[in-house]
Amino acid sequence: MGTVALAVTDGMLHFELAVACEVFGNPPPGLADRWYDVSLCGSDAVAVGRFRLEPDTGLDRLARADTVIVPACADVDEDPPTDLVDAVRAAHDAGARVASLCTGAFVLAAAGLLDGLRATTHWAHTDVLAAQYPRVKVDPDVLYVDNGRVLTSAGKAAAMDLCLHLVRLDHGSAIANAVARRLVVPPHRSGGQAQFVTTPMPAPHNHPLAELIPWAIDRLDQPLTVEELARQAKMSSRNLGRHFRSVTGTTPLQWLLTQRIRRAQELLETTDDNVDTIASATGMGTATTLRRHFHRTVGVPPDTYRRTFRSTRGN
Repeated sequence: MGTVALAVTDGMLHFELAVACEVFGNPPPGLADRWYDVSLCGSDAVAVGRFRLEPDTGLDRLARADTVIVPACADVDEDPPTDLVDAVRAAHDAGARVASLCTGAFVLAAAGLLDGLRATTHWAHTDVLAAQYPRVKVDPDVLYVDNGRVLTSAGKAAAMDLCLHLVRLDHGSAIANAVARRLVVPPHRSGGQAQFVTTPMPAPHNHPLAELIPWAIDRLDQPLTVEELARQAKMSSRNLGRHFRSVTGTTPLQWLLTQRIRRAQELLETTDDNVDTIASATGMGTATTLRRHFHRTVGVPPDTYRRTFRSTRGN
């Protein structure tokens, strides 16, 4: 538990760093003598978002910490700083538990700590992480992944989920719950980041699917088949499948299911319709079918999703 080192360098984002400072730097009442010893480790003064920080010590301190936290980096298209990558790798080699928050996963990947392991990052960057580091088993749906001594979180607020998870591992559920109550956040959130993802519907104007996609979206309440989609697009089912995979990365039926789920999410957020009505409006047939597919895709049941995202009338 003892020492927590927060690795800071130019270009990091302040939100995730602030989350880690708040969780690990402020003990609950009565625990000050056995809480974490937190230090900011970096090379000279660094720019973090719109703020400038003076680190407590250099990056070499990471190798002497029990836990190393790597906050988010702003630009995932640039290689992480070499001195940071080397320091994180050295800390892991020395036995530290290393956790990344949001896009900090790119630093862990660059250090080789995620090779062969399941990992996550902000849903907007999971494809980039997978492309840049093909040896990493990127999971775009979860809030965080615990591989023992290497942990990664999804985007933004999921940093809080992972930090509370670490407190729970070190001090138990009661203490983690006390920290969560002080921060006015749930000690554990249901589901994964899939429930927060808005999936775009790609339809380039000059693509063979440009007219088919909006046509299908307007008919999600109907039992559409691949054959019917192919007839509407004036192509064979096989050719349709090829075009769908090239544009959406999936099959026509899986794409349809995803759009039905997204429509169900919209109706759960904006209407008082019951699950049976929404199942019919989205072409899912029965409430049982909708609940099964919704839970599997989004990570939480429809009722839980509605409680979380329900729009307030009058706003």
